[in-house]
Amino acid sequence: MPIKRSAMLWGLSGAAAALVVAGAAALIWQQVGPRAVTVTVGKFPEQLVYVRSGDDIVNGGAMFTPPAYSSRNIAIIWIHGWGANFYEPTYVMIARRLAERGLTTIVANTRMHDLGNVAGWRGDKRIRGGGYWGVASEQARDIAAWINFAESHGFKDVVLVGHSAGWAAVSTYQAEKQDARVVGVVVASPSIQPGTGPTDPDQIAQATRMLADGRGDDLVRDPKRSFPSFISAATMMDIVNSPPELKDFFGTRSGTRNPGITRIRCPLLAFFGTRGDVGGEKDLQLLKSFIAYQASGPSRVDTAIIGKADHMYTGEEAAVARTIGEWINSVVLPQSAGRGAPIRK
Repeated sequence: MPIKRSAMLWGLSGAAAALVVAGAAALIWQQVGPRAVTVTVGKFPEQLVYVRSGDDIVNGGAMFTPPAYSSRNIAIIWIHGWGANFYEPTYVMIARRLAERGLTTIVANTRMHDLGNVAGWRGDKRIRGGGYWGVASEQARDIAAWINFAESHGFKDVVLVGHSAGWAAVSTYQAEKQDARVVGVVVASPSIQPGTGPTDPDQIAQATRMLADGRGDDLVRDPKRSFPSFISAATMMDIVNSPPELKDFFGTRSGTRNPGITRIRCPLLAFFGTRGDVGGEKDLQLLKSFIAYQASGPSRVDTAIIGKADHMYTGEEAAVARTIGEWINSVVLPQSAGRGAPIRK
């Protein structure tokens, strides 16, 4: 009988331990596991919109408009990351939450949307775009078209938001153009350290030959990847030939002269999520220290951490909208109210 009792106790203890382990695993999964994307219906008007760049590339987007009684005289233009597009569910949900805060938001494509796209035609020649084929340095023309679109709808001031790789698109645009209509720049989950880009001399030589032969759309495969990875010759050489002050945009290397951030004058906001994002609080502190070291730069730098948010901010779209909205109310609007009429670029 004692043996049976002992066995029963051990069995109960084992079951209890299993329940504890299962409960702990469930809790960890809730904290670090992937979250389901939830999309709800918008409360205010939404419409598909299109723009044509100065070099005749058409891009689509969506505009989320708050009621007239709550609307502010400022528009947000949200630019997607690498391989993404304007209708990513979390982008849409963030735009809806921003509209609820009285902020007209345009979620926009550039010619770099998705992995590949047909951006336009030059006679019989097809112009490809996207992560594999697009020439990133040309998307400044797309951003200019979206700012012109916002201005044509009565918004003399805009805030540019670049998510993931989109951070470089909006930051480079403002550094190069210093467009007075841009009253704020938001870098959402950016790369603080400079990317190395393609470094294999054989690949660069191959891409150079392809361009010289008029085969810029031909793909170069990266053999170092554990999965098939390609990039067109034109895309690769655009990255290789990017100026050092744009590659090391925040001036993290002592040898970089006049990094791109020194040419941005408007307020800057940077943030990361806490669930496996590409950076965190330490990176934000480094960002602020790098910028503070420069002789010139944004009029103000603010940072934030979006709790429980992954790289796409799944499930925390309202928190992202709140962070951006409160920053616009407390920082951007007071500064833009004190300046004169913007100079069109």
